[in-house]
Amino acid sequence: MTLLDDARRLASTGPVCDACLGRVFADRSFGLTNAERGRSLRVAVALDDDDDFDPVETADCWVCEGRCDEFDDWAERAADAVESVEFDTYQVGTRTPPLIEENERLLREEVGADPEAGEPFKMEFNREVGKRIGRLTDAEVDFERPHVQFVLDVAGDRVETTINSAFVYGRYRKLERDIPQTEWPCRECDGSGRQGREPCEHCDGTGYLYDRSVEGLIAPVVEDVMDGVDALFHGAGREDVDARMLGTGRPFVVEVKEPRRRRVDVDRLEADVNAFADGAVEVTGLRLATYGMVERVKELDASKTYRAAVEFDGPVDADALAAALDELDGATVEQYTPQRVDHRRANLTRTREVYEATGELDDPRHATVEIHGAGGLYIKELVSGDGDRTEPSLAGLLGVGARVTDLDVLAVEGEAEPFEDEDYFL
Repeated sequence: MTLLDDARRLASTGPVCDACLGRVFADRSFGLTNAERGRSLRVAVALDDDDDFDPVETADCWVCEGRCDEFDDWAERAADAVESVEFDTYQVGTRTPPLIEENERLLREEVGADPEAGEPFKMEFNREVGKRIGRLTDAEVDFERPHVQFVLDVAGDRVETTINSAFVYGRYRKLERDIPQTEWPCRECDGSGRQGREPCEHCDGTGYLYDRSVEGLIAPVVEDVMDGVDALFHGAGREDVDARMLGTGRPFVVEVKEPRRRRVDVDRLEADVNAFADGAVEVTGLRLATYGMVERVKELDASKTYRAAVEFDGPVDADALAAALDELDGATVEQYTPQRVDHRRANLTRTREVYEATGELDDPRHATVEIHGAGGLYIKELVSGDGDRTEPSLAGLLGVGARVTDLDVLAVEGEAEPFEDEDYFL
């Protein structure tokens, strides 16, 4: 059978619109729409048969039931649904009515064609409506991670929209102690703020153990400026509650759910966050980022530099401290899960590297030390020994008890490459 024979048989099944006729042959002659293919075949058959040309109204088509005449309408409805949303990329999906799927199968059976021949109604609907949405909104199609996703529910006669998250990267400095990175719900009342009918005494009825957090000082401002419905905070690790984060700061990403604004002035946003945090936390280097930056911040191997104020149980001389720090400099440390975190961490021995260890005595019972080490190195235990759970340790090498009284993180940097990779920024 020839192509025209197939076209004759398809047309003879009843009124078949140009788009549905041409869709069976969608893998032929690229650069044409299915409607153009179908009309061309219909014209060619009329010429070959020396018969009158008899067009078919799309509304009369038994296959799509007139749906192929609705591309403009669906595109306008989709654009109206996100009229107040800023977006640059989109993707379209179609939920095809079962009857149309069955009609397509029957049409192909008429010429013994593979059920998958050409392309399905869904693919054409996605493409044709999608092209029109792009023209109406001045946005581009993105099949990976679009800003907005449309689902055209043809049977339900509705447009469903999903506004994907926006991401803001930066570094934060925590300038005060006793501020956790993320909100810390009270364990006694499970964050409810109540025990029975009474306010929880443990958290004074707040539901949280701390009234401030790094997350709470940054994320709500970003969410408000981007007009989202929620915000998630993703940090590159976290410092202890009683430690400050100074120096170059810790990388983080704020994920804003369902943002209605994306094209924000990050310099102004940075100023807004810092004004709201009022000196407790400071952010720098805010940039609009991609979805991939979340994984990068959470998974990239990073080294940390710490400064610790150390108190000794007995007097220590400068030479002994220098010798002990020389032993730690470049050492491989074995750390069994610290006692202070063994209620939330698996009990196992971790091996970590100390890249550099320096320090000096402030007086015979106090010193200031700086440690640059691999991510996951527990600094407080490196100093104290944690009851011989950490080997070697500063206390063990000196033969005198030692503890960290104040801890500051000075730097969090990628081991092999920086966090700030241009491929992850918009």
